[in-house]
Amino acid sequence: MTRTDPVTQQARFTIGEVVKHRLLDFRGVIFDVDPVFANSDEWYEAIPEQIRPAKDQPFYHLLAENAESSYVAYVSQQNLVPDEEGEEVDHPLINGLFDGFDGARYKLRPQHRH
Repeated sequence: MTRTDPVTQQARFTIGEVVKHRLLDFRGVIFDVDPVFANSDEWYEAIPEQIRPAKDQPFYHLLAENAESSYVAYVSQQNLVPDEEGEEVDHPLINGLFDGFDGARYKLRPQHRH
């Protein structure tokens, strides 16, 4: 039997994990995961072609921060690496979703568990 659906990668990171972008200077805590790309075509096309990630991989929703601001980011698995610093992420929405930081990851509040 020939497989017709694309083979998608398994998520390497989990909700509550702190990660950083492989190429850009920001880090964040994961609060949701899409098994494959699930954003708009306009968003995807806005990424320069030479660095545009494949759609058939997990994409992560992050409460992100950089030196200037806090924001929500949507990042492909290929562009994330674990954040080894052990420091909290400074984002105003963290306390609404998570119950605290144990030095490695955030614990999701019970009312937000799937």
